[in-house]
Amino acid sequence: MTDASAPPALPVTFRPTRTRAVLLTAGAAMFVVLTVIAILLPKLSPGERTSFVFTGALLCGVLVLLSRPKVVADDSGITVVNIATSRRLAWAEIVQVNLRPGDPWVFLNLSDGTSLPALGIQPGIARQQAVGDARALRALVEARAPRGD
Repeated sequence: MTDASAPPALPVTFRPTRTRAVLLTAGAAMFVVLTVIAILLPKLSPGERTSFVFTGALLCGVLVLLSRPKVVADDSGITVVNIATSRRLAWAEIVQVNLRPGDPWVFLNLSDGTSLPALGIQPGIARQQAVGDARALRALVEARAPRGD
């Protein structure tokens, strides 16, 4: 029997897999639908057809960007990849991992007094997975953070 509070083996990646699947599927579907419309509508000029395809690609790109968040933990620390930014943290920089009821994602309290949102762990459409991932990340932080005893 394994200990439920034991940290997972490293390296480990946390990401909202259901949300990511929905976003990527919707992006691909929009691109395909707009491309098919551009091809099938007989009265469109080449510029209008290109505009349909470009719009589909742009919408798909936005949804791919929204599906980017993840948290990657390895021996030296974690990398928090959010929508447009990425930040590398050493284990010693993380004071606390928070996922309170109603929070849209995990927040990391840092040693400099700031808080960093980690969008890679979000309860959205997979609450149980997010709670389990937050507990696993918390266990990793507690196991690797330096003790001030």
